[in-house]
Amino acid sequence: MSTRHDEIRSGLPANLDELPRLNGFRLRGLEMTRLETFIDAAFAFAVTVMVIAAQQVPDNITALLDAFKNVPAFLASVAVLAIFWRGHWLWSRRYGLEDGVSILVSWAFLATILIYIYPLKAIFGSMFYLISDGQLGHPLGLRAEGQARTLFAIYALGFIALGVEILLLYLRAWKLREPLRLNSREQFLTRAQISGWCIPISVGIASLVLALTVPARHFPWTGWIYFSMAILVPLHRVLVRRREPK
Repeated sequence: MSTRHDEIRSGLPANLDELPRLNGFRLRGLEMTRLETFIDAAFAFAVTVMVIAAQQVPDNITALLDAFKNVPAFLASVAVLAIFWRGHWLWSRRYGLEDGVSILVSWAFLATILIYIYPLKAIFGSMFYLISDGQLGHPLGLRAEGQARTLFAIYALGFIALGVEILLLYLRAWKLREPLRLNSREQFLTRAQISGWCIPISVGIASLVLALTVPARHFPWTGWIYFSMAILVPLHRVLVRRREPK
């Protein structure tokens, strides 16, 4: 057994059954690490940037009403960020890993988040502008079809990257399942997370392919395909519950 495995084992309590549980999973990472604290700060910064990046604080009623047009896009953007934040939070709580590979992947995750917020808010602003007939959100101001394809491709790449980074963290936990002393239920739930995070990655890849290939008249499907996760994710949860060991 490697030295790293020995270090992980030594950091765990002798009786893991005394640890608090979340849905039957013993929480090895109850204490926030410096890495997790930094990730949380990056998410807070990302949310702040989405609030202030578009304009200054409104100083008259017209500017105030215009600012409220961006509220739906802001809330939708925060909801997307919350999905990935919870993915990293749950991984941190369950495994408490802070080895070199986990730190490297988490730093890549952090950098991706800070880059991803710009196309994220732009896409949602454009979506609400389209479905509200200009009453909400803001237009992208794209002058050519190629610009739209590029923007949606960048959005898809960011979405894929975030999903892959969370997936890599769970794969790392799976690889270290012996020193982490994961029981059969915890191994099952870890595999469930691995398969679950393949859903957003697959949807992102599908969107990327559509952004680069679909004819202009069908281009809106590049964005609408993300809403398929509203069906795919709950369906995956149902399948997991049916197969979950008692």
